[in-house]
Amino acid sequence: MSLDYERELADFEWMIPDEYNLPAVVADHAEAFGDRLAVRYRDEDGGEAERTYHDVDADANRFANALADLGVGKGDRVMHLFPRHPDAFAVQVGALARGALLVPCSAMLKPKDIAFRANDCGAETVVCHADLTEMVEPVFDETPIERVVVLDGEDADSEEDSAHADDEGWHVFADLLDAHDADHDGPDLGADDPMSINYTSGTTGQPKPVLHRHRWVRCFELVNGPYWWGVEQGDDFSDELLWATTGTGWAKWFWSPVGVALTTGAPQFVYEGEFDAGTFLDIMAEEEVTRLCAVPTQYRMFAQRDDLADYDLALEEAVSAGEPLNREPIQAFEGSFGVTPRDGYGQTETVALVTNYPGIDVKPGSMGKPAPGMGTTIIDTQDEQEVEPGEIGEIAVPIDCPGIFDGYYEKPNLDEQTFHGDYYRTGDLASRDDDGYFFFEGRADDIIISAGYRIGPFEVEDALIGHEAVAEAAAVASPHDERGNVVKTYVVLADGREGSDDLAAELQAYMKSETAPYKYPRRIEFVDELPKTSSGKIRRIELREREEQMFGA
Repeated sequence: MSLDYERELADFEWMIPDEYNLPAVVADHAEAFGDRLAVRYRDEDGGEAERTYHDVDADANRFANALADLGVGKGDRVMHLFPRHPDAFAVQVGALARGALLVPCSAMLKPKDIAFRANDCGAETVVCHADLTEMVEPVFDETPIERVVVLDGEDADSEEDSAHADDEGWHVFADLLDAHDADHDGPDLGADDPMSINYTSGTTGQPKPVLHRHRWVRCFELVNGPYWWGVEQGDDFSDELLWATTGTGWAKWFWSPVGVALTTGAPQFVYEGEFDAGTFLDIMAEEEVTRLCAVPTQYRMFAQRDDLADYDLALEEAVSAGEPLNREPIQAFEGSFGVTPRDGYGQTETVALVTNYPGIDVKPGSMGKPAPGMGTTIIDTQDEQEVEPGEIGEIAVPIDCPGIFDGYYEKPNLDEQTFHGDYYRTGDLASRDDDGYFFFEGRADDIIISAGYRIGPFEVEDALIGHEAVAEAAAVASPHDERGNVVKTYVVLADGREGSDDLAAELQAYMKSETAPYKYPRRIEFVDELPKTSSGKIRRIELREREEQMFGA
């Protein structure tokens, strides 16, 4: 597939029917090609499963009926907390069929993170994997949560009952499905009905609740599908298998597994297991994956294998997102498979804003060009004037673009700060060359991107200061060959404490117990004081520059 970019820019139209909603899309797929593979699943223990589009639709309706009996209705918030799973789509589509709002949570969060989200959005229902119930149990009584649905929980009638079989408010997903039929008469839904609350990574404070409507997934179908993945509804998917390596708690799950594969009707592969370059390459070969979406760190690890070219892959397209993709993995994939990984850029708040679209002449390090329909541009950080080629400015999108979010859930003060003027400002800095290619230049809000994860420095600092040895801390990105960046913290110790390798290891272990593991500081430096402004704010820019000088290329 190769696109005529200028023609696509000129001809693009936002075709979003008023009645558009994800459950109806899945129902249409089930009617049109119900026996087509929707999900092929494997886990690292050898477990396998498959779901057709008819299976997803039927199980979603059964779950919707169960939720109705439990009292879940339109506008209610349903959190979910599970790893990659063959029934993930049935859970999500079933909750949406009730008119509920999905609140995705990463399986790497901690109980306090779950409590914050549940209290912030008023979630009364959680769908939780059996292996993650310990994240919900401690906060059950201090949040609005009234009911927990356990995925892969044990049958209450089995010899070894579920741990919560007799607990009020706890239910087993499989039991709920068995008790209900596959036809559901839910509320009327449309493109403008709320669909999800996706929490940001908390760059300048607590995570923010990003509200999206059902039209969000339609925008993925119209933008991410053709202008990044290279697929559209109506394509011949008989020899296709798409694999996006993201987890269910991230916005990227909506970017690709939901927003591209599920909406277009493509078959997709889901793997539940830790990343290992050799294992993932073996799987790609065995499953005959044709289109891959991975993060730059994974591509870099692939490229380090001496035997990369020995793998016989069916791969036709590869895309990347999360941070800029450097030259080495691009060249490695081109040399080994004749496939050029294509970068894309966007946020939790948006669809793909800038992409290396199918057929583009990829420039290593570039995000690509603005996706048709989005109107993405680069404006001055102080006003709304577009900057000239070669100048650095802030990536921005017109506020009337359907491809961005609708505000923050019940946070009018944040909406007022965000939606003023003609543009939504992303907070990310970029430049544009004379050919129209965008290049990422930094983060206006100090966000740290490590191995594809977006990490707010405040979250790291706030947790670290909870340790009795720490008086102050500043977290910044520190360049790293494999992960792109790692979290580096500069630590001012409390009186009477002295820095040492043992204390650094103790702080790292403490952080792993307090927050998601990917957020812990892999590098720690003890300092007497932190650079600050006259008003007392930490000047992280000075610390980032120090890291660039020490570890940068």
